[in-house]
Amino acid sequence: MPFIEHDGLQFHYRERGEGTPFVFQHGLGGDVNQPFGLFTPPPGFRLLAFDCRGHGETRPLGDPDRIGLTSFADDLLALLDRLEIARAVVGGISMGAAVALNFALRFPDRALGLVLSRPAWLDCPTPSNVELYAHIAQLIRHHGARAGLEVFRRSEQYIEVARLSPDAASSLVGQFEQPRAEETVVRLERIPADAPNHDPTGPTGMRLELASIRVPTLVLANRQDPIHPFEFGEILAAAIPRAEFRELTPKSTSKERHAAEVQEFLVEFLCRHFASG
Repeated sequence: MPFIEHDGLQFHYRERGEGTPFVFQHGLGGDVNQPFGLFTPPPGFRLLAFDCRGHGETRPLGDPDRIGLTSFADDLLALLDRLEIARAVVGGISMGAAVALNFALRFPDRALGLVLSRPAWLDCPTPSNVELYAHIAQLIRHHGARAGLEVFRRSEQYIEVARLSPDAASSLVGQFEQPRAEETVVRLERIPADAPNHDPTGPTGMRLELASIRVPTLVLANRQDPIHPFEFGEILAAAIPRAEFRELTPKSTSKERHAAEVQEFLVEFLCRHFASG
């Protein structure tokens, strides 16, 4: 497995294909298998992803205070520098979308394009849609991962999410089932309380910053998902100049159709804007 050393950690990354680089980052509790399992790059594109701090095969955990979206975006910059990539299309799923957005806002000269898939963060820390992650962290700390999961399955919060979106409920259960769930529980405490940008002017600050994004942008969102509100995608697409918005089939309706649409929309977007020659 390929690794780069940065900030005292060994970062695991993966790549496939050749051509225009597209970094597609995983969500909270995920790893490189998520984007690589969802998207196959077309000819002329190089797909990359890395395991964020506290995720996958990136070790050790390091300073808990460095578990955050800004640090993750800094790590993305370090990966591009180490691989001698001047500019890349940056994107991600859920938390990965927040990392990509942070990167595009802070390093605009390194972002060739932007992809935000099923965003779960806007400009405010701890939005209500991700509060459950902090609750899961408490259960893991107090009961351990295995016993905490049994408590969670009996909770009203879990029962309600499972009613609205079986796929979202399965994703939450997966937080307990991660091999390093107890070691890396800090990620469930710090990431939900973070935001892609912390402009002191308040909620409108980020909206103004989003207006500065000038690269081609694709926003993907689906309904029937309490963790990834459909309106978050609409808000971001409206705030970023000329951003393109596509609605996905909810995974709870059809995982196969959802995956096929992600593949279709990404290929069309990438080839239209960034195909060489």
